[in-house]
Amino acid sequence: MPKDFVLRRFISLQIDLLIILVATCCALLLRDNFAFSWARLVEVSPYFVATLSASIIIVPLSGLSQTFWRFSSMPDYVRIVWVVAAIVLLTVLLTFATNRLDGVARSLPILQFFVAASLMVGSRVILRLRHVARERRLPAIAPLTVVDEPNSKTVLVVGLSRLTETYLQSIDELAKGRIKVAGLVGQRDRHVGRLVGQYKVLGLSEQIDQIVADLEVHGVMIDKIVVTTAFESLNANAQSALLNMEQAGSIELQFLSEQLGFIDGPQKPSSAIAAKKSQSDSQVSFEIPAKDLNAIARRKYWRIKRYIDVVAASFLIIGLAPIIALVGIAVAINIGLPVAFWQQRPGLGGRPFRLLKLRSMSPARSPEGYRRSDEARTSRFGNFLRKTRLDELPQLFNILKGDMSFIGPRPLLPRDQSKAHRARLFVRPGLTGWAQVVGGREVSAEDKAALDVWYVQNASLSLDLKIVLRTIPMVIFGETTCSNTISSAWQDLGRSGVLRTNNIAFLQRQNPALAQHQPGPSRLWA
Repeated sequence: MPKDFVLRRFISLQIDLLIILVATCCALLLRDNFAFSWARLVEVSPYFVATLSASIIIVPLSGLSQTFWRFSSMPDYVRIVWVVAAIVLLTVLLTFATNRLDGVARSLPILQFFVAASLMVGSRVILRLRHVARERRLPAIAPLTVVDEPNSKTVLVVGLSRLTETYLQSIDELAKGRIKVAGLVGQRDRHVGRLVGQYKVLGLSEQIDQIVADLEVHGVMIDKIVVTTAFESLNANAQSALLNMEQAGSIELQFLSEQLGFIDGPQKPSSAIAAKKSQSDSQVSFEIPAKDLNAIARRKYWRIKRYIDVVAASFLIIGLAPIIALVGIAVAINIGLPVAFWQQRPGLGGRPFRLLKLRSMSPARSPEGYRRSDEARTSRFGNFLRKTRLDELPQLFNILKGDMSFIGPRPLLPRDQSKAHRARLFVRPGLTGWAQVVGGREVSAEDKAALDVWYVQNASLSLDLKIVLRTIPMVIFGETTCSNTISSAWQDLGRSGVLRTNNIAFLQRQNPALAQHQPGPSRLWA
């Protein structure tokens, strides 16, 4: 056994023993109304000796000293309560056997139990929160993680049937290495824990949310859920869980019966196809040189910007709480429950986070499981929410948490975030940004990326104030496209060496002046 482990275990044991003794002193003070005297302490000293003896026996046997406090969880806290109860019980028995609890008030063990349990659990909770806060403390400029589509996808298969077996065999023969099966989801208690081929049944279909969450804890991220049984055969809880998960947008839901043409349904929204096509046909990429990126990261404004975000988000959450509540009630009446949903999107450095929104569309599938078109899901109320940006009010909590900022590039869905445009991920995504107030929804993905990368290079307090002032009329009167500003952003990116492309025809369409000053592929364009 490593010496460091033995030392840490010994130190943890000593700290627990100290906490229990301190808790016993606090319990005695509470019992005596905070009247302290040495004579009283000597009188109950046998009880303290018994407490220490009981703790030395029970704490090591319980394994508390082997756990990492910063990774503690609810099962650890429950175990602490039982350990403290055992210590108090053994202490009472030892003291009773020694001196019949002479001088020990009957309320002292009860107070000792509550104080000791509170201190031991509280100390672990504090360390866990401190560890979480330290892990979440992100720099203003973050190195990029991988944002392009991975070569393989991880799927979770719902249903046990001959079609399931055929699907798994097809993966082994046709997509081995490209599709990974995390496990199966059954429909009977007797299915759980059993194997189908080499794949384990992880739980029941109505537990799908918990299964995905448990896999995520272990670092297994589910990209797609494949349903190999009839939707109608699933119980109501399972159907609701699957539809809500698809509505969240973080995991693709695929019905094999629909894919094989056994069930007719409308095609996927053309906007999604267009987005994928736009991403795959990207004409340019943006790469900020390392020295420029270091200079950007050293700006003092980033720290000021974060302080502004925290203070402003706090005030707005408090001040707008009645409006948020009223809008939530209106969503529940007009669209239904749940009122809010989340979508996983790449954030600072490409790290995924959960973006919060109020629902503005009905579920993607009907109660019978059939896919609905966007037109069927949209209502006047939903359009009003999106036009006024009221559906984005929950993102104030994202800002307060540190996942977002008030100003920055808008976070895209993972399928829309091209690797060629990943330079926009160097800063926190924003509630509004330069691309929104200058370009709007109608400009191309390349134009939006160019405006976002230009913002990364030029972010300042004055620019953020300008974006805020432009956001207000945009929400009231609608979006406008400033072609001259977009053209200027392209020119600045070209001159600074950020723009990368070999397609001069594309440059001429975007900005003729930029193409005329083209210095040659070897210097600027790769």
